[in-house]
Amino acid sequence: MKSKTTDQNLVLFYLIVLAVSLCTHAAGLKQSTDYRWVGTWASSAQEVESKLMPSEFQQLNDTTLRQVIRVSIGGEKLRVRFSNAFAGWQDSLKISEACIAVSAGGNAVKPETLKPLTFSGKTSVVILYGTLFVSDPVDFDLKPGSDLAITMHIAKAPKKTTGHRSARGEVVFIQSGNAVSEKALPTSVANTCWYYLCGVEVLAGRPADAVVCLGDSITDGKGSTEGQNRRWPDYLARRLQADPKTAGIGVLNQGIGGNCLWAGGIGQTVLERLERDVLAQPSARWVILLEGINDLGGGRTSVEDIITALNQVISRSQACGLLVYGSTILPCGESFYYNNELEAKRLKINDWIRNSGAFDAVMDWDAVVRDPTNPSRLRPEADSGDHLHLSDEGYRMMAEAVDIKLLLN
Repeated sequence: MKSKTTDQNLVLFYLIVLAVSLCTHAAGLKQSTDYRWVGTWASSAQEVESKLMPSEFQQLNDTTLRQVIRVSIGGEKLRVRFSNAFAGWQDSLKISEACIAVSAGGNAVKPETLKPLTFSGKTSVVILYGTLFVSDPVDFDLKPGSDLAITMHIAKAPKKTTGHRSARGEVVFIQSGNAVSEKALPTSVANTCWYYLCGVEVLAGRPADAVVCLGDSITDGKGSTEGQNRRWPDYLARRLQADPKTAGIGVLNQGIGGNCLWAGGIGQTVLERLERDVLAQPSARWVILLEGINDLGGGRTSVEDIITALNQVISRSQACGLLVYGSTILPCGESFYYNNELEAKRLKINDWIRNSGAFDAVMDWDAVVRDPTNPSRLRPEADSGDHLHLSDEGYRMMAEAVDIKLLLN
């Protein structure tokens, strides 16, 4: 017969086991909720025309692509986004093999850092037309602000190429055949367009969020020194990394040269691409919007149309929980766009941006980079020379003018 003491000991034992189990379960829940996927790099998907492809590689069938990107935040686990958004009907992209590695400069990688990418456990993937695919998570020591090389072998390329028309430097390397695991690509051809690559995410501990920089060629960095990562979002990323309070914020550049808010321009308009380039970005919390000069320069869009488009971006983004920071339209005096009618429209729109209260906050970059002696044009030191796009110094001034407290909300 069991004693009363024995029964009490058994009860105590089971209570201890239950308590340990509950604590372990709680720790597991805490671990899973304290980490989430955050974007560390992005580029806006658009169709890359054949005239922008190297003459040797008008088609990318059976080619190796090595693309070097500068990330913003780091992490120990990452995954890569690939897009076939602009392919024709039933025209799939087949990647037979892909890997990531730390860049060693140019077309070379550090081989000891090379890690294969998989898709649902497989080394190859077929990306259907119009779709986005995300790789499986891979363990990787990704340092903040480092250069990551993403290499893939394209077994079959769609007739229409999805990518990004300006990488702002010769950081994309194309070579015939499968050389994914090679340290260098000695016979490769360098180019300045991204191909099929639209994002990198890291698994980051909280607090970690992303700011989406949504814009046209000024956000895309036209006028900055090629290959040096001197766009204003690049300067902002370095500034955020320098402050421990903001070092967990990823910076995503979703600028497209020649882009418009309302109609026309290059690439899909902001209203068309908002879901893909902003609302679907992992852990996006803020969007900084700088658009409108191409709408005005085209001469077919009214002030009312531009304000309507801005309100649409605000409404749709805020409905998804994002804070929307609007920028005043920068001056373009003496550029090929400039005329008195455009200037009058620009001033009217900027007045609305500053004073309507529609945005959660305003970046008055017009006031930052305009020439105090002639406010219709850029400051000389901020002007790249075409009187429309900024110089390295101009982009730095923009990033320095960002109120960091707005990214701590």
